Amino acid sequence: MTTAMQTHMDRYQKCIDICNKCMTECEFCLDACMHEPDVDARVDCMSLLLDCIGICALSAKYMAGNSRYAQQVCGLCAEICDACADECDKFKDNHCQTCADICRQCAAECRAMATA
Repeated sequence: MTTAMQTHMDRYQKCIDICNKCMTECEFCLDACMHEPDVDARVDCMSLLLDCIGICALSAKYMAGNSRYAQQVCGLCAEICDACADECDKFKDNHCQTCADICRQCAAECRAMATA
C-alpha cells in the first residue's frame, strides 16, 4: 500500500469502523422493531433506521474511496444518526437503547470527521 493511501485510510479508519458498526446495529434494531407488538408506533423509528443504514453505508464508502465529498457526507451522517438516536430513545427495549448509543457514537465521530 502506498504511503498516500495508508495516510487516508489511517485518517478515516475509526470513522469507517463506527459507521459500519452503526449500520449493523441499525439493521438489527430495524428487524427487532418489525417484530415488536407496538410495531405501528415505530413507523417513524423504522424510517429513520433505514435512513441511518443508508447514510452510514454511503459515508463508509466515500471515506474508503477518499472522496472529495466524504466530509459533507459525514456531516449529513452525523445529523441523521442524531435523529435516529433521538427516535430510538423513545422506546425502552434493549435493542433500541443499544442502537441509540451506537448512533450517538457514530454521530460524534462523523461530526469530527466533517470538521477535520
